[in-house]
Amino acid sequence: MTTQEIASRLYELCKEGKFDVAQTELYNVNATSTEKDMTGNLVTVNGMEAIIAKGKQFQSMIEAHYGGHTNEPTVFSDNIFMELGMDVKMKGMERMYMKEMCHYVVSDGKIISERFYY
Repeated sequence: MTTQEIASRLYELCKEGKFDVAQTELYNVNATSTEKDMTGNLVTVNGMEAIIAKGKQFQSMIEAHYGGHTNEPTVFSDNIFMELGMDVKMKGMERMYMKEMCHYVVSDGKIISERFYY
């Protein structure tokens, strides 16, 4: 798949909330995922098992999900940029609207890294 084809499919799946399908279908098994943790430290996990576990951990922290948005991706060379937003209530916290910029890097027809900016 080209980077544009991956971006289009990623957008389609994210709009439907099918993040796990996107990971299984579009990611390289050795992909990395980087983002800040709750203390502000930058953390990178390596490999699909770790990425899937990280996603499950995040989902387990959500008490209620009220909606969100996914903006169309922008492709630049082998990079995909896409804004995501979620209207959620995290356990033990007030309802909030979380917005993030997602950056994906593609190589050999698969996503090899993702990084989230809040």
